[in-house]
Order: sequence, then structure tokens, then C-alpha cells
Amino acid sequence: MHELDSTHIIPYTICLHNHRFAAWAASRAASGRRCSFSVELGRELLEKCSGLTRATEPDQLPPKAIFDIVHKRWRLAVVEAAKAQSKPFTHGIAAKLINVYLKSRFVCGGFHAQDSVRFLHPPIDSSLLKTLAELNFGGYGKAWIEHPWTTLDSEQYEHLIALIRESLRGEPLWKIEEYWKGYQ
Repeated sequence: MHELDSTHIIPYTICLHNHRFAAWAASRAASGRRCSFSVELGRELLEKCSGLTRATEPDQLPPKAIFDIVHKRWRLAVVEAAKAQSKPFTHGIAAKLINVYLKSRFVCGGFHAQDSVRFLHPPIDSSLLKTLAELNFGGYGKAWIEHPWTTLDSEQYEHLIALIRESLRGEPLWKIEEYWKGYQ
């Protein structure tokens, strides 16, 4: 089976299969009471992020030195594209969409030990933040729950990522999900 895009037929490959699954997972994870949206819209928003969905191998990801800058551009692209669809995306919601997508494709795609995957931002949600606060993880206590993830602006989101990095002390960022209870 083939899929049509605006200019040609796309063969159904494992890369397309992986993209569809990651977009579905990301859309389902990021959509919620504050901002509900379809899987189709989530996929379209991800595809608006320059370079995000084209990366099929870890070495195609932005390098660590500029990853946070590129991630911010992706979040801005999602927020702006969602606004055009009358969807109230925050940086927290955009980040969860992007981060679950990257987690599905790379972290859980067998590339978790690669240097270019170790610094990918983990998905952030209330379950994770609540547990980190309860544990006073990294000594940051209430800082973890100062703002609900669905309302995070760019600065607040980046602050949480900095706290995660500092608290993990060089470990891959995906390891923070040891404290995520959303799977239960």
C-alpha cells in the first residue's frame, strides 16, 4: 500500500510506519482536557517542525550544542501552527507532543544509548512532576510542581529541563522517566 502526499506516492516503509506510530503516540499523549486535538492534527503539527519528522536515524538529530535552540524553534512552530487551527497550545503541550514523538522514534526505537539520543528531552506531565516533588528529587521539591505542565511557557519549560539535567548529573535524560507513574 502507498500513501499519497501533495506531490507523489510515498511507499509504505518502516520509516513511514515508525513515523505514523510516533505521531499517533505523541498526539494521544499530548491531547487532553486543556487542549484536545485529533491524531491527524498532531501529525500535521509535528510535520510543521523543520527537520523533526525527517530525522530517521540518530545522527540526523540536531547536535547537543544546539538541540535546545532547535527544540524551542520546534515548540514555536507547533504553537503557531496550532493557533492557526484555533488550538490553545502552550510550550508545555507542544513539548510533550515533540518529546513523545522523539521518545517513540529514538529512545524506545533502540537508540537509547547513542550520544545523539541521550540529551533528548523527556515527556513532562503531571504524573512525573508530582512524583519528583514528592521525592524532593534533586533537592528541588515544590519547584517541580510550581506550574502545571499544560500551562508552561517557554522559560518555565526550559527551567524544568535544566532541573532534570542537573538532577540526573550526566545520565541520559530519558532516565527521569523512572519516576513516571503514567504507565500504571
